[in-house]
Amino acid sequence: MRTRTRTSSGSSSSSSDTVSSCTSAFSIDDDELNGRITPSWECYKKLLEHRGYHLETAREVKQYYERVFKDSILDLSANVCHKQGYARACQSNPETLCRDAGLPDNLFRGCRTRDGRRIVVKAVCLRSRQYEVIKVLSTPPLRDDPMNHTIHLIEVPESDIAFIVQEEWSSQLIDPENPCSPSDFLRALRQCIEGLVFMHKHGIVHLDISLRNILTDFRGHYKYIDFEMSRQYTDPSTHPRIMGRRGTEVPPELERGEESDPFKVDVWALGVVILRACKLGGHDIPELVQLTKPMLHPSFSARPSACEALQAFDRMARRIIPNWSPRR
Repeated sequence: MRTRTRTSSGSSSSSSDTVSSCTSAFSIDDDELNGRITPSWECYKKLLEHRGYHLETAREVKQYYERVFKDSILDLSANVCHKQGYARACQSNPETLCRDAGLPDNLFRGCRTRDGRRIVVKAVCLRSRQYEVIKVLSTPPLRDDPMNHTIHLIEVPESDIAFIVQEEWSSQLIDPENPCSPSDFLRALRQCIEGLVFMHKHGIVHLDISLRNILTDFRGHYKYIDFEMSRQYTDPSTHPRIMGRRGTEVPPELERGEESDPFKVDVWALGVVILRACKLGGHDIPELVQLTKPMLHPSFSARPSACEALQAFDRMARRIIPNWSPRR
């Protein structure tokens, strides 16, 4: 993969926000602006601290893994990421920044200084589609809409790159060791469908819906993340088409190199996610399998819209769960 380097310099009314002579590598995916970037995290440390965010040091990473090793009954020595993360922390100066070995180069863990809340900082190009989409979803009134199931921006300190600061939630959407009730399982899936309805209503397609891109806070809330492949269409009624997109769950028409409706690509992917969640969670719900069949129709034009899928889901849930309510 080709890469290029550029000089990054922060700007702000405060001199403590200034970043000079920092180099970031931009990988070339479909275009320069939307590729994954690798910032020089040490150069942005003071900028983030001034905005109220602390990035993890080697000392803190080491302490984290020692707590994990102490509290877990699992054999963590077999976990490559845990092993690499702990080894890196032990070999580093305790006060230097230490990125988690299990994270991509554009992500860094830390905390919000005023309350210690765990966060993940993601570096993106300031002019990328990902930044623009998340900015739209995180701005009132969309931010406060109860149908908005996306991780919001807490703050975006701006330089020539942007830092998306979000609360750290778990990617363990389905926990095999702590199975949930059928009602709670259906509520989780409904939030996923409802979140897609909300995005599509505002012309936003995700294009990489998968289990790993849906997070939970283990308190009954589920959110979409990772908008690297996303797009926003100002007028969805023009029937946009895409070709060659490569997400995690790819519908058959794109596999064949044909065009597709990006909104129906999302519907296909969500149908796959529902089936995978059923299998991982051990939930045998034949009615749910039937619900996904139209979503996985070989012809994208025959698939339901996200809104139609949500309506079908609600009808199904009312049939099989007494006194069904989408909220706890």
